[in-house]
Amino acid sequence: MATHHPTFVTIGSLNDARKEIKAIGSDLDSIEIMAPKAIHKVIRFEQVVLQDAIIIKQDMLSLGGEVAIPKDAFELKERQASILVMGTLKQLQELVNKLQRHYPRIKTLASELSLLLTKIR
Repeated sequence: MATHHPTFVTIGSLNDARKEIKAIGSDLDSIEIMAPKAIHKVIRFEQVVLQDAIIIKQDMLSLGGEVAIPKDAFELKERQASILVMGTLKQLQELVNKLQRHYPRIKTLASELSLLLTKIR
């Protein structure tokens, strides 16, 4: 019986993703489509209004990602909290687009996320 030798591949940047995808012989035209899907990031936001946190979570879940929010977020006891946004680079880029359609406070968060994502090369 053959063994497939599974190993973990560490991909921290778009360049890493492009290199790994190219190395296995993928179609060169598909590299730019697949590379953002190979990078998973966890981003912490602080002082997020809980109402906004719930909206961000719903938007990210619709993209297949996740957002960790405080357990009592739906009770809106505290006005602000930290959240963790988790997803692939592709999902995070799509989240920016979704968040830009909301009210100004969430648009500001979208702009901050967009700026942070430009640092992934």
